[in-house]
Amino acid sequence: MPGTRKLGRATDQRIAMLRNLVTSTLEHGRIETTIDRAKEARCMVEKMITLGKKNTLSSKRQALSYITNRDVVVKLFDEIAPKYAERNGGYTRILKTNPRRGDGASMSILELVD
Repeated sequence: MPGTRKLGRATDQRIAMLRNLVTSTLEHGRIETTIDRAKEARCMVEKMITLGKKNTLSSKRQALSYITNRDVVVKLFDEIAPKYAERNGGYTRILKTNPRRGDGASMSILELVD
């Protein structure tokens, strides 16, 4: 069930972290993070792409309220969402990588599907 992981953070910190992960994923196309964070961010990235596919004023305002960078919202609506117009979900993938060297946390790459 999405949105149930606490990720060791207070609520406001967790929401801010997920907003930054979503913004970075849409801006760069892929990010490297822990598996639990990637699973949580994937839900919101897919919701943002679905909003981009609607391409209405209301959906743009909803995306602007969550994504922290206006340029990323423009990129979402002009480049990313039209690329997935014929696809019904499954816009992202999670690839597992080697554990993090410092603390051994399981790492993964969250990326947009081409």
